[in-house]
Amino acid sequence: MSEQQKMTPSEAFVETLAANGVTDIFGIMGSAFMDAMDIFAPAGIRLVPVVHEQGAAHMADGYARVSGRHGVVIGQNGPGISNCVTAVAAAYWAHSPVVMITPEAGTMGMGLGGFQEAHQLPMFQEFTKYQAHVNNPRRMAEFTARAFDRAMSEIGPTQLNIPRDHFYGEIETEIPEPMRVDRGAGGERSLNEAAELLATAEFPVIISGGGVVMADGVEQCKALAERLGAPVVNSYQHNDSFPASHPQWCGPLGYQGSKAAMKLISRADVVVALGTRLGPFGTLPQHGMDYWPKNAKIIQIDADHTMLGLVKKITVGICGDAADAAEALTRRLAGKTLACDATRERRAAETAEEKAAWETELSEWTHERDPYSLDMIAEQDAEEGDWLHPRQVLRELEKAMPERVMVSTDIGNINSVAHSYLRFEEPRSFFAPMSFGNCGYALPTIIGAKAAAMDRPAIAYAGDGAWGMSMGEIMTAVRHDIPVTAVVFHNRQWGAEKKNQVDFYDRRFVAGELESESFAGIGQAMGADGIVVDKLEDVGPALRRAVDRQMNEGRTTVLEIMCTRELGDPFRRDALQKPVRFLEKYQDYV
Repeated sequence: MSEQQKMTPSEAFVETLAANGVTDIFGIMGSAFMDAMDIFAPAGIRLVPVVHEQGAAHMADGYARVSGRHGVVIGQNGPGISNCVTAVAAAYWAHSPVVMITPEAGTMGMGLGGFQEAHQLPMFQEFTKYQAHVNNPRRMAEFTARAFDRAMSEIGPTQLNIPRDHFYGEIETEIPEPMRVDRGAGGERSLNEAAELLATAEFPVIISGGGVVMADGVEQCKALAERLGAPVVNSYQHNDSFPASHPQWCGPLGYQGSKAAMKLISRADVVVALGTRLGPFGTLPQHGMDYWPKNAKIIQIDADHTMLGLVKKITVGICGDAADAAEALTRRLAGKTLACDATRERRAAETAEEKAAWETELSEWTHERDPYSLDMIAEQDAEEGDWLHPRQVLRELEKAMPERVMVSTDIGNINSVAHSYLRFEEPRSFFAPMSFGNCGYALPTIIGAKAAAMDRPAIAYAGDGAWGMSMGEIMTAVRHDIPVTAVVFHNRQWGAEKKNQVDFYDRRFVAGELESESFAGIGQAMGADGIVVDKLEDVGPALRRAVDRQMNEGRTTVLEIMCTRELGDPFRRDALQKPVRFLEKYQDYV
């Protein structure tokens, strides 16, 4: 702890930010925190002004997920703060240590319906792990430090709510040192039970989840997998939790995931769910397969004990750090004869065979084959020319990916299909809105990621619907020299929901069409480079050219890819049903 010193509450706030290593804050300037903002620069803190506060919170999320440190967002009280709710919710489901700083209306005006007054704590209570309200200026450093500490210890967003008049005055305070929790591997009893269970497993499979990434535990996961000879599958939207070049990597589970991963886990007698909550959307049937192994014994490892056994019935639950737990299990299995040792070669052959079959299928799966998609392809070819099939585009983008790339994907039909094609060699490389599933995520998140890792290529994927919600942040990238490459799949529709209208509502389309002008041209108007691609052979070269400009010239590029209107599988076939109509005037609509 530092000694007591005389300072203003603004100084106490800024000094506590500096003590926590804050160098970047995303937001829009406002009078509510201007006294503190005035001294950001001498404290070594950059405020990155954005176009919209939702983008700022997404940037803080991307920054945190790449760096492993706090991402910080701030805005004007009232509307500036309420604009952040959606993005903080996405960070919550990504277990991202975002600190949401919410200056509030002054204490003497609260309850009077004054300018930009709002109850700001209830807005975020569902999507934060901890909420701090500075109820006295003398407690500024205390509450600021606690919000930062709890974001790391609770592994998720926190809120620091500060009445705007509490930045002023004179106090005596000390600046707390950051406090970090050492989680450890888990309880001895549960670790021993898990090791005994693994010793008897003949076909163990590991699910490597987001907790492996957050714990920097990929090497420990590899060591455990290699000891067991176990196939490793990624949990949903965590394609970067195990290196794709490793022979035991099998790809992601969940929506539009890997058939190889699903087929192999279906054969498991013991599943090690390492750093994953086993969320329901990430284990739904897919590709016509209800692949979750009904009779397998499940070992679940999670840093949050409330997640253990919450979604899936488990045999052993370990509350611990994913890296430490994997290391502890590997240590317990060292030198022992395991039942799976006798099946190692057979399982390795099965893994290689399933992976090869899936790769062949992906390469041959050039377009969607359902009747609607075939109709759309023929109709579009007749009217507009031979535009590009999304799956072919995704394969070409995959081939052109640079080393150490970071990729964010938005929600939507083509972006979800991309899960099958995105492979990574290192963690903290893949960012998606997780089960919150909000549009407008990808571009601002990759800008935040790039700000945290300027030496790495940064690419965002978005459909034209989601792109429309976030494309203004291209100006943020250009204005503040945070170059990224934005790939926009231009198919002129809300594809994911349109697929439901195809499958359940006899192609009665309502509000799904998105005719629009050139997104590349709009990008150019905002100061970026713009490239339109309408030939398959140009996809890879265009991406390489855009990334080269990003890394060597500091240029942001909007890469607009003209795609057909064909559609992949729906998000939630299980959540819809054929319509029933009782009133006579609606009888034709069944």
